[in-house]
Amino acid sequence: MIEKKNFYINGKWVSPSKPNNFEVIDPSTEDPFAIISLGSEQDVDDAIKAAKIAFESWRETSKEKRLSLLEKFDEIYNRRWDEMVNAQSTEMGAPLDYSSEIHTKMGADISKNTLKILKDFNFEHQFDIKSNNHIRYEPIGVCGLITPWNFPMNQIVLKVIPALAAGCTMILKPSEIAPISGVLFAEMIDEAGFPPGVFNLVNGNGEVVGNHISGHPDIDMVSFTGSTRAGKLIQKNAADTIKKVTLELGGKGGNIVFADSYPNAVRDGVRHIMSNSGQSCDAPTRMLVERPIYERAVKEAVDEANKIKVDVASKKGDHIGPLVSKIQYDKVINLINAGIKEGATLAAGGPELPDELNKGYFVKPTIFTDVNNDMRIAREEIFGPVLSIIPFETEDEAIAIVNDTSYGLGNYLQTEDKEKAKRVARKLRAGTIFINGQGADVGAPFGGYKQSGNGREGGIWGFNEFLEVKAITGWKN
Repeated sequence: MIEKKNFYINGKWVSPSKPNNFEVIDPSTEDPFAIISLGSEQDVDDAIKAAKIAFESWRETSKEKRLSLLEKFDEIYNRRWDEMVNAQSTEMGAPLDYSSEIHTKMGADISKNTLKILKDFNFEHQFDIKSNNHIRYEPIGVCGLITPWNFPMNQIVLKVIPALAAGCTMILKPSEIAPISGVLFAEMIDEAGFPPGVFNLVNGNGEVVGNHISGHPDIDMVSFTGSTRAGKLIQKNAADTIKKVTLELGGKGGNIVFADSYPNAVRDGVRHIMSNSGQSCDAPTRMLVERPIYERAVKEAVDEANKIKVDVASKKGDHIGPLVSKIQYDKVINLINAGIKEGATLAAGGPELPDELNKGYFVKPTIFTDVNNDMRIAREEIFGPVLSIIPFETEDEAIAIVNDTSYGLGNYLQTEDKEKAKRVARKLRAGTIFINGQGADVGAPFGGYKQSGNGREGGIWGFNEFLEVKAITGWKN
């Protein structure tokens, strides 16, 4: 049993102010494999106090010093790669190859991209060649960073590394469901030699630790990734102190497959939604298929779903693992049953455990056909390996269906007509539009419209979120 009960506060590993043990469950086996502590308001206060004191010196630290420390972190991260792979695989059920090639690699890529941004960034410049106005970019202050369980390193590195590069100090609360990778990350920060108080980690739940962070008067900014429900609560709690809040929330992505799409468009769409066991906020969970190819598309989708293997995370190979927790498993199974009751056709998968797996939070790749956009499975974020297929007749109808949602994180379209692709992409209301299966580059902005959140992460856009802009008049060069 792994024990990681201490918090990282003011450059030291310290015991919780109040013992409150919490078992971390391996979703492949349903057995506990680690014990952490859930923090209290006092632990949060101690971490924020340390961050506030450290901010006064860290904000003045030279860009060169920050670069040196971040480069040291990057070296440590790559050296301890296998530890991070195993941590994420066990805590959230990602198969080992996927944990390495996707989860852990995301952290490394974001770290390197942030280093490049910091090297090239000019924190001060003249407003205009004829102006005596001077523009200065300054760190926003003490940041509360709250991250989810579905992409642990992607989300931690997306927040922490740009915040450090900008000159901010912080408290990080990883998800208590998948916290071991966050503790390992804190060990790397400590080994890199960042000054005490600059980075702090307190494990805990949203009701206590998350709530206290978002409402704390000494927190200048909250960056949260998670459910839309929790995002609303955080924004309300932060309102009294007028702090900046950035939110990356849920999604219900639409994937428009036109009759002139490339040959593997349907199969690729199925593979995309099933990756990470469907636990991706920008997953293309609604596949809209143009009527002339609807029957063929359904057959391809079902065939592809039935080819996808489901197995324990500790195995290498091309398969999907379990859902992260019993709560998530029950939610997904309930929505699959809701789809059946509402009259959608269950074409593949279903609520039963996959063959040869009688333990663990496993869900079979599931396909619903004959879905309409008013059904719960078409409107609610399922966050599991479940795809709804909806027919459409015209381009305008497809656009209307995709946009008919409270979400707007990622939408997709498949067509070999370049002009149609551009035309449709302009009309879809989401933070990212993926054409013909092309992924976003490292450093591209990521975030949502509508109830998928506000603000952007990634690249220069994510870096700028942690900066204030100051205009100074009468500046003499």
